Amino acid sequence: MRLDIFLKISRLIKRRSVAKELCDRGRVKVGGAPAKAGREIKAGDVITIALPRRKLTVAVREIPSGNVAKEKAAGLYMVIEDLRVEEEF
Repeated sequence: MRLDIFLKISRLIKRRSVAKELCDRGRVKVGGAPAKAGREIKAGDVITIALPRRKLTVAVREIPSGNVAKEKAAGLYMVIEDLRVEEEF
């Protein structure tokens, strides 16, 4: 599954267009390396998202085969680190 689609389906990012823009700006990393929106994601990958005043690191638990119910979206990943910061990255 594409990175931008996973971010949207898992509800880590609200819209796919926003996820793509974050990837284009280099604010999304997979395994510590900047990742493009079209990168294929698999279970076990570690994703780091640098948002304004927040840095979120998650591990992918499973890749859904389609859309996921809101209640089950958080089960697709495990939060490793959620840092609130004063300044933007």
